[in-house]
Amino acid sequence: MVCLESMKKFRCFKQISNNVKTETRLSLGEYNRAVSWSKYLVSTGAEIKGEGEEDWSADMSQLFIGNKFASGRHSRIYRGIYKQRDVAIKLMSQPEEDENLATVLEKHFTSEVALLFRLRHPNIITFVAACKKPPVFCIITEYLAGGSLRKYLHQQEPHSVPFHLVLKLALDIARGMQFLHAEGILHRDLKSENLLLGEDMCVKVADFGISCFESQCGSAKGFTGTYRWMAPEMIKEKQHTKKVDVYSFGIVLWELLTALIPFDDMTPEQAAFAVCQKNARPPLPHTCPKAFSNLIKKCWSRNPKKRPHFDEIVATLESYLESLNQNPEFFSPVPPPPTHSCFARCIDGSNSMSS
Repeated sequence: MVCLESMKKFRCFKQISNNVKTETRLSLGEYNRAVSWSKYLVSTGAEIKGEGEEDWSADMSQLFIGNKFASGRHSRIYRGIYKQRDVAIKLMSQPEEDENLATVLEKHFTSEVALLFRLRHPNIITFVAACKKPPVFCIITEYLAGGSLRKYLHQQEPHSVPFHLVLKLALDIARGMQFLHAEGILHRDLKSENLLLGEDMCVKVADFGISCFESQCGSAKGFTGTYRWMAPEMIKEKQHTKKVDVYSFGIVLWELLTALIPFDDMTPEQAAFAVCQKNARPPLPHTCPKAFSNLIKKCWSRNPKKRPHFDEIVATLESYLESLNQNPEFFSPVPPPPTHSCFARCIDGSNSMSS
């Protein structure tokens, strides 16, 4: 359950954010053409603050924005320095001609900062500061040199990630998600692109723009997630629970094992249709250890109630680690079933006849 103090902080932040009036927005043309949104964060040398924002508001005179290294649908991420610390700077801007998008982006900013502000865990991205200076919103987090898990997997040959590394990465992700769910938070966009790697291959869960407290999530009406990783109930815009993250974790575990993109032979819309209407899932490789295949199938079950909680997932993966430490051959692929004796005799007989 979410503690009362945390809920008070969340309500307080929402009130602060609602009191900040947006006076300027980029035209849609500027929004699409802008080489760098950072130019809209021209510092006056003073802190950008509103009443009650002292705990999270950035001192823009201490922020240096460097080169862009990643882009999202409605965000751009730059490397920078804040108070002599390497940071990642996520910028979001509100286009002038799209009122709905502007409202959604502001809501995402509010939600992401409110959640990040209170999260401290080794497998969760560390929040540093934020600012709201129309037309640009800015979220500053720690910088992780390893980039996204998706980028790392893209650099690997298919099916080449060692099983012991798959287990290590999966445990990091599961522990981060276990912590989130214990705080009553749904991520709702868990995928390899939103999982970041430190230099020591430590995975941290990132990008909380569409996350929410479980008690406030409601239905998925108008939801903007990523179909290839999305649970069937979310695709259908139904009421959903923490188990949507478990489904996504199953897809991510499949990614770790294959280094491939799920449903890469389909458009996102085709993948959504196949998942919902045909109960389709990405094919498990024949070399997949039974321990992993069993866990994946449980995680991406059509019925959310049959999916395990992250407490169970962490316990399962930890048991795998213990078994692997005791027996290095624990993940050895299951040998193919022997050829049926009758079938073998028939082949032998046909061979003898032909000779």
